[in-house]
Amino acid sequence: MDEHLRRSQTYGVDPVELFFDLVFVFAVSQLTHHLRDHLSARGVAQTAVILLAVFTVWYYTSWEATLVRIEHTRTVAMMLTVLFVGLFMNAAVTSAFAGSGWNFAVPFLLIQLGRGLWTLLNAPNEIWRDHYRRTILWLLTTSPLWVVGAAVDPVQRLYWWAAAAALDLLGTWLGHPAPGRRLHTESVGLAEAGHMLERCRLFLIIALGETILSTGVAIVAVPMTVMTGATGSAALVVTATLWMVAYGGPGRLVVRYVEDTRDPIHATRMAGNVLTVMVAGLIAAAAAFDMVITHPHGQPSAALSLLLFGGPILFLLAQGWYLWAVPRTSPRRWLVGSAALALAGAAAGAQAPPYVALLGAAVALAAVATVLTRFATGRT
Repeated sequence: MDEHLRRSQTYGVDPVELFFDLVFVFAVSQLTHHLRDHLSARGVAQTAVILLAVFTVWYYTSWEATLVRIEHTRTVAMMLTVLFVGLFMNAAVTSAFAGSGWNFAVPFLLIQLGRGLWTLLNAPNEIWRDHYRRTILWLLTTSPLWVVGAAVDPVQRLYWWAAAAALDLLGTWLGHPAPGRRLHTESVGLAEAGHMLERCRLFLIIALGETILSTGVAIVAVPMTVMTGATGSAALVVTATLWMVAYGGPGRLVVRYVEDTRDPIHATRMAGNVLTVMVAGLIAAAAAFDMVITHPHGQPSAALSLLLFGGPILFLLAQGWYLWAVPRTSPRRWLVGSAALALAGAAAGAQAPPYVALLGAAVALAAVATVLTRFATGRT
């Protein structure tokens, strides 16, 4: 199939889909607040588990609305229903491990199982109907883990929900296989791939936007001083450089690959998988920005450095893995850049006050992003 035909089969993102995404701005914000307020190994694990669950809802819903085409009234109704229920699910993010787990688990399971059944009934062909039969089987397997987790005390809940989230992630990663049956994406039409790739790119914009929002809220919360201006500017530089990496040269490599490959749905599925890690990195960075801007002269903190440098490192490693696994671009520069950030973070965590660590992260990441972008556009 030639390039002209590929392009003619793709279709743009509908305003309803963007409206649907707005409820996940709230989710990312809630996750950032939870991580900032529970800065411990358990808090990080809790944030990761809820992020996996929330992202699964967004990803499955967006993909299924892509598959059944958003111009259908029934698809719009499905998305708005998920938005309505999802608002209450996301409202329970910060309390999911503090009290009752039912406030999060019930809307989550209603969305997953209800939307899965809807897609099975509305799938456009037998290939997709078979796929969603297997998807529902996977969801039915993990649902008891979510239910048990909601019923037990908050300490034990983490283990049950971590197991459920891990199995859901595995199913997503593998395409929900069953013995002797799996989705062969190379035999499926191309229109869905380009559209869903754009949905992933726009969701990343949401996460970047939440990072800017967190920075702005932190600036408002403290007096406007030279230090506030310096730390706020450094936080914005970090966010801008991550945007440059995502949508500059490396991002354009991905778009060109999806246009030319014979299996663009595989490329798009992998994009959805790594997007979770990239969003996790942005959540970590946003929590760190808030902490530094509000307490720039605090004591050096290894935990803060892990957020401040580890978030961008997760972002870069996820993108580097994807570029290696899909368009087969060498990840060496991404690995070297991540190692450089890790060394800077280790030095900052040992002796630098928070504002120095943030300024150092901005300088280091700007240099790394410039190298990666120039490489991807062929200017090195």
